[in-house]
Amino acid sequence: MTRLNYQTARFLTSAPTLAQCPPDTGAEVAFAGRSNAGKSSAINALTRQKSLARTSRTPGRTQLINFFTLGDDSGRRLVDLPGYGYAKVPEAVKREWQQHLAEYLRGRHSLRGLVLVMDVRRPLTEFDQTLLGWADDQDMPVHILLTKADKLKSGAAKSALQQVRSRLREWEDLVTVQLFSSLKRQGIDEAGVRLDDWLADAEI
Repeated sequence: MTRLNYQTARFLTSAPTLAQCPPDTGAEVAFAGRSNAGKSSAINALTRQKSLARTSRTPGRTQLINFFTLGDDSGRRLVDLPGYGYAKVPEAVKREWQQHLAEYLRGRHSLRGLVLVMDVRRPLTEFDQTLLGWADDQDMPVHILLTKADKLKSGAAKSALQQVRSRLREWEDLVTVQLFSSLKRQGIDEAGVRLDDWLADAEI
């Protein structure tokens, strides 16, 4: 299988709505998760760049869909979706974010897979499960990164992984799960293989 070089990722554009996203061609993988789950740090770790995806001291500040292109106009993209659930923002704004997320997941033809980022200590929140439901409706494969695995001892982290796998048994044909730590560089190669599955051999 072809291996992609994620270090070539470069910022492409930001869009507030599906209608303003780049042309729906090529292939892309989207990253979603709670605002404090370490999504931006995971993207930076996978691309081996310090600030490709902006990490904020105020979780939930990013309300745009951010696109990163791999290589020079290869037609392959990584997408950073707005964080959800944590930010102290008006309820109407949260509902608008959720609407944009749903529209993107349901209407984006070039989307090949979803990386769902969860804090290993607080996995499968209500909205995580809503996202999994949307993905299931679209037969969209999902790869879950249980981030901040370094915050738990090895045995506790492996136990958390098994518990999440057990709870997702009904979706095991679409969903895969792994432990991940941006700080300790744990799980980067494993996640890269999953991204390659979706992007490397996609018809562009």
